[in-house]
Amino acid sequence: MKKFYFSAGKKRFWEFIVLAVFILFFYGPMLNMLMIAFANEYPTGVVFPTDWGIKWWQYIFGQSYLVSSMVTSFTVAIITTAISMILCIPAAYSIARFKYPGRKVIMLSFLLTNAFPKLGIFTSIAILFYKYNLMGTYPGVIIIHLINSMMFMVWLPASAFRSVHTQQEEAARDVGAGPIRTFFKVSLPLAMPGIAVATLYTFLGSMEEGQGTMLVGLASVKTMPVELYGVILDSTILQPGAVLSLLLMIPAAVLIFALRKYIGPEAIAGGFKMK
Repeated sequence: MKKFYFSAGKKRFWEFIVLAVFILFFYGPMLNMLMIAFANEYPTGVVFPTDWGIKWWQYIFGQSYLVSSMVTSFTVAIITTAISMILCIPAAYSIARFKYPGRKVIMLSFLLTNAFPKLGIFTSIAILFYKYNLMGTYPGVIIIHLINSMMFMVWLPASAFRSVHTQQEEAARDVGAGPIRTFFKVSLPLAMPGIAVATLYTFLGSMEEGQGTMLVGLASVKTMPVELYGVILDSTILQPGAVLSLLLMIPAAVLIFALRKYIGPEAIAGGFKMK
């Protein structure tokens, strides 16, 4: 009996060690960034800041070009999410409900934009954008963001629509509802959890997209990630970069909390199955 208790205690001890190491490596950098963001003075060689405050938050919000980049990020993300929903949700429904040749190839085509290094894809796209005068424009940046979002906005909703039983749609049509009304009154509400997760990924992906925005936007369209690159590279002080990083994380935290009941392994894993 003593041996059993000793083994159980030893197992719990090692489980605690593993958990502590995981927390240290996962949350350690985040906590350090949080300290840097609220440090007025943080000399090198010390563990904790010597002076706490919101000095650098005031500095960030006092720079008009940084505030403008925040507005630009939210504007582009909202437009990208809205257009992506309009274009991709019907495509997802088609993939989920109809069997036709090349359906799986079409689904794989949405994956290709995430299967290769994006910088090479963006460079190829930039060559086309030069021809159509889309470089340095909001439409050009939004198209880049749309390309990044299409996989999530097609695969996840397609899985959600597959989970809606066809008998429910047939019952609505039996009582006189047309195809469009059935879609908006039955299929879309029942698939909303998966669509919500895809919308979350699309919005957050647009907020943090930096490479394509920097390449296509040139000096005309600057979002928060683009300005973050500049702040980190041009400054020897860590605090402004930490503040901007936290400002990028706040929308993600708020949206994840708001949609927490929809976010789960089933919704995410199910969206990446091809049937």
